Parts: sequence; C-alpha cells; structure tokens
Amino acid sequence: MHAWLVFAVLALVLWGITGITQKLSTNRISSERSFLWFCWAMVALSAAVLIVAHPHWNLARAVVICSVAGGALNGLGAWTSFRALESGGKASVVISLISLYPLLTVGLAVLFLHERLTLTQTAGAVTAIAAAILLSIESQPKIVA
Repeated sequence: MHAWLVFAVLALVLWGITGITQKLSTNRISSERSFLWFCWAMVALSAAVLIVAHPHWNLARAVVICSVAGGALNGLGAWTSFRALESGGKASVVISLISLYPLLTVGLAVLFLHERLTLTQTAGAVTAIAAAILLSIESQPKIVA
C-alpha cells in the first residue's frame, strides 16, 4: 500500500472522530471556547512537530505566505464548523457537508492549476454534490396533538 494512502485513510479516521468530539464539546460549551481548546491542541501538536521534524526555515516568502494563509483558513474553517454545530446543526449533516470542501479544492485546482478531471472524477464530484444536497434535506418534525 502506498504511504500517501495510509496517511489519507488515517486523516479520514481522525477527522471522522473529530466531528463527534466537536459536537460533544459544542453541546456543552460555546463554539468560541471549543475553538480556543482546539487552538491549544494545535499549539501543542505544532511544538511536537518542531521537536521531531527539525524544519528548515530558509523558505521563500510565497511559501511562508501560502502556509500561513492555509493555517488561517483552516482555523477559520474549524471555528465556523464549531459555530454550525453549536447553532443546532446535526453532526451527521454538518460534518458530512463541510467534509465536501475538496470539491472546492478540485474546482480551484482546475481553474488555477490547470489540472484536468477524467470523466470518472467528474462523475464522482457530481455524485458528491448530490449527496450533499440529499444530506442537507431535513424533514419537518411532525407535531403530535
């Protein structure tokens, strides 16, 4: 098995569990407090990576800007996911919906990086959009008199 696939599956498992922990936290504390605890965890993990990886700091300005922007966008995405859960969103719907962010990445990669999609990949993207629509449809609760 390819190393990238192992890491991708591990990310899937970790993010899948994360959706439940985020909902459990926002059921008990505010999205802002949940997000702050999330940030503290990221600081601790970042410190561990610094200790283990010994990164090279001689980077071009564009690389640093893209990395910082990616981190900021990731943080804002996490905060808005906490807000969605705190605002009454079901974890099964909210996490499924926000987990479709790769579709935006695909569109931007086609637009800006001139990547091409195969017919099968396009069909997969269309299917994912259909899944998002179906997951987001909620029936009105029946009122029993």
